[in-house]
Amino acid sequence: MRDDRDSTAGDGRERAVRWAVAVTAEGAARLCPLDGRGRAAGPVVTEPDVARAVASRAASGSAVRWVWRSTAEVYPRLLDAGVRVERCHDVEVSEALLLGHEGRWGEPRSLAAALARLHRSPVPDDPPLPAADQQPSLFAPGPVPLPPGTDPLRALLEVYAEQVRRVEASGSPERLRLLLAAESAGTLVAAEMNRAGVPWRADVHRELLRELLGERYPGGGEPSRLAELAEEVSRAFGPGVRVRPDLPADVVRAFARAGIRVPSTRAWELRKVDHPAVAPLLRYKTLYRLHTAHGWSWLRTWVRDGRFHPEYVPGGSVTGRWTSNGGGALQIPKVVRRAVVADEGWRLVVADADQMEPRVLAAVSRDRGLMEVAGSGRDMYSVLSDRAFGGDRDRAKLALLGAVYGQTSGDGLRHLADLRRRYPAAVAYVDEAARAGEEGRLVRTWLGRTCPPAAARDADAGDGGVGPPEADAADGGAARARGRFTRNFVVQGSGADWMLLVLASLRQSLAGMRAELVFFQHDEVIVHCPAEEAEAVVEAVRAAGERAGRAAFGETPVRFPFTTAVVECYADAK
Repeated sequence: MRDDRDSTAGDGRERAVRWAVAVTAEGAARLCPLDGRGRAAGPVVTEPDVARAVASRAASGSAVRWVWRSTAEVYPRLLDAGVRVERCHDVEVSEALLLGHEGRWGEPRSLAAALARLHRSPVPDDPPLPAADQQPSLFAPGPVPLPPGTDPLRALLEVYAEQVRRVEASGSPERLRLLLAAESAGTLVAAEMNRAGVPWRADVHRELLRELLGERYPGGGEPSRLAELAEEVSRAFGPGVRVRPDLPADVVRAFARAGIRVPSTRAWELRKVDHPAVAPLLRYKTLYRLHTAHGWSWLRTWVRDGRFHPEYVPGGSVTGRWTSNGGGALQIPKVVRRAVVADEGWRLVVADADQMEPRVLAAVSRDRGLMEVAGSGRDMYSVLSDRAFGGDRDRAKLALLGAVYGQTSGDGLRHLADLRRRYPAAVAYVDEAARAGEEGRLVRTWLGRTCPPAAARDADAGDGGVGPPEADAADGGAARARGRFTRNFVVQGSGADWMLLVLASLRQSLAGMRAELVFFQHDEVIVHCPAEEAEAVVEAVRAAGERAGRAAFGETPVRFPFTTAVVECYADAK
């Protein structure tokens, strides 16, 4: 039997003692140590304060992995009390991953649901998830209640022990165990970033709004610059014509009256049109988006005490990429980044993973030639162009991204053929993922995150490469659409898993420093730190990328570098 400790990040570091903790309605804690099979390895104790109970065991000198129902339920209480934990196992996010791995994606993931499945009882539904970037509600549903009279710790122990068993029976326990640890680590990072907030200068934000949008009118009307542009658009259609630029149907009708058919008011459609209304209309759309998404109302709602406090949702998209509930945290426009300013004497270390998806493809496909390119220490597309595309970097980039995203028509098909001849294992890897998707088979990332069935997946714009339903139908129907999605899923999802390991490693490296992780999106992180710590943070980011690469993909030639910038203002990073 395995002992009562487990690996922390798959990289050979110290092993962690596991403790289960359940929080009562009164905020007390019921807890006990666990053995290697997830069962109680000591007496159950009850303590009046969960933060004090956790802190006392963390002070014992042993690394502890806390097993709890949900990080969102427990960890904010601990942070409020000044208690930071190193590791956790979030039972509910783990249940979602395990269900997906078993081909049961989308079944309820709550502790109550998992317990009901164990006892073959009716399974309660999960509460509805808020839409991405929806403002959190004061009346948001709480956790799904357990059956009356159920001991929450006993329920936790039953479900966790079953999860341990399912991981061991999965056929790839080491990888799946690492995925659950990484996803749980992500919940800790998210809770800490939610609390820390992004440094935000409200005065700078107000000034840029005044500069771009003009004066505000009483009563909540459009600011002066938008009103001027609306007048300009109307005049372009002729005397006496009144057009509302914020109403797409109004704009389409106005163009129709001018004898011009526009299928939509998307910017790329409008740029094809030769008409004097186009230029002010495009400018209006840009500023209107700023006004509605990051205007004065946004500033009042989301920025307080010099910090922007979004609510991150780890694994909010099916590929494992994060989303956010509120404030558009993952879509901060470049112009608004002028307001993201470090505190006096502090700096922002902005780090972008270089060409993450091509490097991940090299690592997961084990294509020797592509791994060599990804380990050269140079720009991947430049090396690729020198070796296979006659020095044409743009062509090399199109070929490699086309393989990932399934862009195989026109020039894309010719570029893909060139890539296939030189790097057959890499192209075969994504081809097989597409074929498996088309045939309805389970498709997984390198660590075991599983793509949902076509009917269940939410192929939003953030899960790259999948076009709108109309386009997919024209290209060959639902099966082909799923194949396109799974082709990208195995790369983008494996990249998301790798980034979780980067966050976990970086978080551990920053422990003991004043530096704090404050922002994360897809392949970019921002650390807010005293100026004197900036150099150490840059090195910590570099080391985290390499450690995560080894932990996720083993020893390969592939390198995972970051481009870092140490700046006072986010807008200066690019």
